[in-house]
Amino acid sequence: MSLMASAWVKRWAHLIKPTGSVLDVACGTGRHTRFFFERGHVVTAVDVSSSALQEVAAHSPTANVVQADIENAPWPFLTDGVPQTFDAVVVTNYLWRPLMSTLATSLGDGSVLIYETFAVGNESVGKPSRANFLLKRGELLALFTGLQIVAFEDGFLPEPDRFVQRLVAVKRTAKMHGLAEPISPARFYL
Repeated sequence: MSLMASAWVKRWAHLIKPTGSVLDVACGTGRHTRFFFERGHVVTAVDVSSSALQEVAAHSPTANVVQADIENAPWPFLTDGVPQTFDAVVVTNYLWRPLMSTLATSLGDGSVLIYETFAVGNESVGKPSRANFLLKRGELLALFTGLQIVAFEDGFLPEPDRFVQRLVAVKRTAKMHGLAEPISPARFYL
């Protein structure tokens, strides 16, 4: 498997503060862990596969490697029931809808969410093809309405052929804007 980082992740990585903490969710063999490790970030990589995490530890020796079943066990990044926050949360080629609110609460003030995964239409070109693993049109926008959307794409990409949704969003708080409440993306995108 190639350890080449996603072009989407690379394009938006500059939004993450230098040396900031990055959570690589469902990291697999760690292509994004390696990318952020090499950029000098403090990286936490989580995956269910111990063999994949062994590869991560080999190429990113100071990364915090966590083996956890994030679909069937408690979120592993809790302190007294409160999610640990990161400067960035990165998710690619992974979709577990019950985890979405946890991902949002794992973002600190000014933190960045970079998300890219398969969307409806992918069933016409390959796997995954089950609806459980494919985002509906505009679904990422709906799932992360509390964040300020920086970029969003929903469509077809070639080589390899696939349908994806991609989102970059920032957690902006009222304190950051001098407002009484958080800014909603709906105020900017009518």
